[in-house]
Amino acid sequence: MPFTIEKDFEDALIKRLTELPNQWSPDILEYKTEQELINNWADFLNQNNNLPDRLNNCPLTDGEMRQVLAKLNSTPYETNKLLSGNLIPITRDNPDDLQHLGKTIYLFIFDKDKIGGGNSKYQIARQPRFTTDSEILGNRRGDLMMLINGMPLIHIELKASNHHVSEACNQIEKYMKLGVFTGFFSLVQMFVAMTPEETVYFANPGRLGMFNPDYQFHWANFNNTPINDWEDIARNFLSIPMAHQMIGYGTVADGADNTLKIMRSYQYYAAIKVYARAIDENVWDAHTQEGGYVYHTTGSGKTLTSFKCAQLIASSKKVDKIVFLMDRTELWKQTFIKYRGFAVSEQVDDVTSTRDLIAKLCSGTGPEDDSSQLIVASIQKMSRITIENGANPLDVQKIQKKRIVFIIDEAHQ
Repeated sequence: MPFTIEKDFEDALIKRLTELPNQWSPDILEYKTEQELINNWADFLNQNNNLPDRLNNCPLTDGEMRQVLAKLNSTPYETNKLLSGNLIPITRDNPDDLQHLGKTIYLFIFDKDKIGGGNSKYQIARQPRFTTDSEILGNRRGDLMMLINGMPLIHIELKASNHHVSEACNQIEKYMKLGVFTGFFSLVQMFVAMTPEETVYFANPGRLGMFNPDYQFHWANFNNTPINDWEDIARNFLSIPMAHQMIGYGTVADGADNTLKIMRSYQYYAAIKVYARAIDENVWDAHTQEGGYVYHTTGSGKTLTSFKCAQLIASSKKVDKIVFLMDRTELWKQTFIKYRGFAVSEQVDDVTSTRDLIAKLCSGTGPEDDSSQLIVASIQKMSRITIENGANPLDVQKIQKKRIVFIIDEAHQ
């Protein structure tokens, strides 16, 4: 359905996003200032952290909220690491909280796994008011900001049917140059540019980042058929749980270049499918484990996909070790460097010998122990872990009892 007037498109999109149960709240935040949205976030922080070991029934003070905001205004890479950690530390200055006054407490802000209920709430801020760096140009209003637990994690710019989607991308880039996405609004992780006939999405590149069209992606279904119609986008890509999952599962903070990356649709589906096979569908005690293949063409992001698979599996706390197996030394070193860049809280270890690999596989006391949970090794080192090659029988027995997931690069080799 075409829309020649942008406001009509905006109205229709909001209606579609809010009409289903357990979706975005129908109570729209209209024309709110940054401070009003910050106050809204503070309400969520108070509500979600009113526990004896956190706020202890003593709401956040203005000073404590300033501490929270001071953690922001950084790069999208740093913001993503903050979200991945789930918690923000502050020093209590509320005199009513005698138990914690002057002490550090940790506030819950986001959990990628708690979707559609519990501590996760979903709101839409319509036409939020932006303050720019320029007194001459004045302030601006965006189209839609999607708030999870009060945080503006997704920003949407709309254009009517007689415009190209690139114009919405250009609008976002213009706002970035004007200093809009700083402070509280630096929480934005994903941008969405929409017309009724076409939608692209991309990671927040940061104020100094490049708005490269090569990293502006179209969403597609599981069979990789592109989805562009606005109603299909609203029902699928922007719905709950997908929108929440794109922030929690679909983004990767890349420490190699301090940028935020976002997964293409086929990468997302691959990671979710691998996770389901390894965790949801697998019964370890049955000893009937099955593997699978994910086919990637050259340059389509298989390293990122494989790491995200491992990261999701590790976060389940249901496996002991995840081993990335490479078929040659130069690939092993290259992959290890990339994985180290992608890792936020995970520890990624490489191995120098078969003996070192045995030690790392034997280490740890179970899924709750994160020591060397992700290991990068060569197939050659792994193949030598046999009693015939001199491995200690007790070590081999110990490894065989562990719950280990193998991710094999260049598996067709």
